[in-house]
Amino acid sequence: MFEKVKKILVSPKNEWQTIEAENAPHAKVFTTFVVPLALIPAIAAFVGYGLIGYSVFGVHFSSVSWGLRQAIVQYVTMFGGTYITAFVINALADNFGAKKDFNRAFSLVAYAYTPMFVGGVFYLLPSLSWLALLAGAYGLYLLYIGLQPMMKAPAEKQTSYFVVSLIATVAVAAVLSIVLAAVLLRGMFYGAF
Repeated sequence: MFEKVKKILVSPKNEWQTIEAENAPHAKVFTTFVVPLALIPAIAAFVGYGLIGYSVFGVHFSSVSWGLRQAIVQYVTMFGGTYITAFVINALADNFGAKKDFNRAFSLVAYAYTPMFVGGVFYLLPSLSWLALLAGAYGLYLLYIGLQPMMKAPAEKQTSYFVVSLIATVAVAAVLSIVLAAVLLRGMFYGAF
């Protein structure tokens, strides 16, 4: 797993060819790659928000329950985001002349999420959590260059496929985030957690 992480981050064009040839079932990629790597942002968020804490205008905040909520949000978001993005990319494949294959779409998304998984270490210090989002920007590049080898997207439609997939995914992710925030914040204010 560590070797695959290194290769997708350092030499993604070559690694996409290898991943495409493997054609691993999505359940295998989920259990051997997504589940362990999603622990990085979850554990880092728990430690960062729950134990280390953060300061706002000189007031220091930290609590184990807040750290636990942040860890749950990170873990659920990584799982949900991977599946939702893969579903969207697969559903849009026919519209852009790409090959519909959920296993390949899931692998594409899971490996493109690698920078976000690894960048999740920045949640250890909440003031640096924005760097995790910056790492996610590199993931967008990985997703873009992976569309052709993984989904067989024609070169002339690759950019539009990427943009439409991105817009649809952001919309779905926004709804997922709102629902998660509502559930977890409700629990925080009403003591249900």
